[in-house]
Amino acid sequence: MPAARHVAGVDEAGRGPLAGPVVVAAVVLGPGRTPVNGLADSKQLCARRREELHDRIIARAVAWKVVSVEVEEIDRINIYHATLEGMRRAVEGVLHACELARIDGNALPRGLPCPAEAWIGGDGRDRAIMAASILAKVTRDRMMAALHQTWPQYGFAEHKGYSTPAHLAALATHGPCPQHRRSFAPVRAALDNGDCDAPRSLKGPGLLP
Repeated sequence: MPAARHVAGVDEAGRGPLAGPVVVAAVVLGPGRTPVNGLADSKQLCARRREELHDRIIARAVAWKVVSVEVEEIDRINIYHATLEGMRRAVEGVLHACELARIDGNALPRGLPCPAEAWIGGDGRDRAIMAASILAKVTRDRMMAALHQTWPQYGFAEHKGYSTPAHLAALATHGPCPQHRRSFAPVRAALDNGDCDAPRSLKGPGLLP
């Protein structure tokens, strides 16, 4: 197959946290556009640098799409399949501008609308995947900061939903809120804790990852 001129890089943010959505981005970088200098894996960049690059990517990409898969869907189909579904939706959003999807990781979603490659460590190897990782990370961090305004007792703005000691302590004290993933073992443990003051109406089924 001839080399594709327009490749959609695809990456996610938020597979591991106990709360909030998983966010997936697809970005097409191509000829004829001002290049975005300084791209890297989002985890290697400080928050201020990610914000700067986010705006440059939006302005200079041939196409981009960010998809949020919410907690309810994560708990229904599990985080692995929710992430793959988010990737499929993100690729669909840039299909008009790409010939190939290059996805960070070792698995490809089913039902992709174009040819695709799985790149292990792609967020450190491919510029389009780097750009996607930045869009996904910045978008999710902003979402978690917004959720902090509704549920400040959990500290979402600081730990972004990851299982830090402070977050686990807040779960033990307050029980889960509606944005916690009940399919994740620490959240289920908080629900099952008799000392937890979470409303019984929030207790629902889930699949352990």
